[in-house]
Amino acid sequence: MIVLGLESSCDDTAAAIVRHTSGAGGVVLSSVVVGQTDLHAAFGGVVPEIAARAHAEKLDLCVEQALEKAALTLADIDAIAVTAGPGLIGGVLSGVMCAKGLSAATGKPLYGVNHLAGHALTPRLTDNVAYPYLMLLVSGGHCQFLLVHSADRFERLGGTIDDAPGEAFDKVARLISLPQPGGPAIEKAAVDGDPKRFALPRPLLDRPDCDMSFSGLKTAVLRARDKVIAEKGGLTVQDQADLAAGFQATVVDVLIEKTRRAMAIYMAHAPSEPALCVAGGVAANTAIRHGLETVSDENTARFIAPPLALCTDNAAMIAYAAAEQSSLRDPDDLTLSARPRWPLDTNQPSMLGSGKKGAKA
Repeated sequence: MIVLGLESSCDDTAAAIVRHTSGAGGVVLSSVVVGQTDLHAAFGGVVPEIAARAHAEKLDLCVEQALEKAALTLADIDAIAVTAGPGLIGGVLSGVMCAKGLSAATGKPLYGVNHLAGHALTPRLTDNVAYPYLMLLVSGGHCQFLLVHSADRFERLGGTIDDAPGEAFDKVARLISLPQPGGPAIEKAAVDGDPKRFALPRPLLDRPDCDMSFSGLKTAVLRARDKVIAEKGGLTVQDQADLAAGFQATVVDVLIEKTRRAMAIYMAHAPSEPALCVAGGVAANTAIRHGLETVSDENTARFIAPPLALCTDNAAMIAYAAAEQSSLRDPDDLTLSARPRWPLDTNQPSMLGSGKKGAKA
């Protein structure tokens, strides 16, 4: 099965073509990702309206490039997949409408895919890992522990009750005057920093569950920064490095301890081939990866971190998810809607509350 995938949930416009063989994972025939970092640089974060307009301008070009790189035409495609949520609604809508147009014009079946399912199934694409496996989805907008039972059954063990780690990295980078995106900037600065100089809290470690919180940590960094500024009149490069190192070490400590608890729950299921998988942009952080590898080694489990290009937002994961789900459900029709919110595990209560559009996460 050859699937064309589209992704436009945040600030990356992407198209990809994946060949899927039942029971053998997938092969990425082409993957095109056009970032928008320069468009949002002056604003200190993603501006939804700018992102949506850029998606509308670039999606068809990305599809054209993906087909060209794979040496295929639309006639060779078996299905069209698109991120239908969750995400910035303007961007999601751009992708859904483009996919609908392609489906209507070609007669190819259309599959709307949950963006989080794409991340959660990436280890199947890259390593053909066996079900069930433990997935830590850790990115700019999401942080969840998921037991992946099948391509359409995800059990949430816990997650963040406020800011996602990637969001916290970006906000802390702004607080200490480091460039965006915050994750790479903080990791680079932390190399020369003293992680023990500032006493920062480890939120929710006193709770026995797998839930996390990073909003209070961000506030603690703000107060530590303000104290330094009051004493010195500003931040030195070393102050920045020490704050970055302390913040990063705290995030690592929280993620590792909560991962241990999630692993204990997962291992109670007695999986035949235990695996701890991680995806999302924050998974690129070296210190976080090393900590997660330690937890997997403690449990004699396989550690899987897909290549960075497949950890961050991309369309190959959307195409693959649709291919896996195609045997479990019917295609969508042209009434497919873009969804700003779309929890993977609908059996669990919402962690971030609900609004007019339903549960947030």
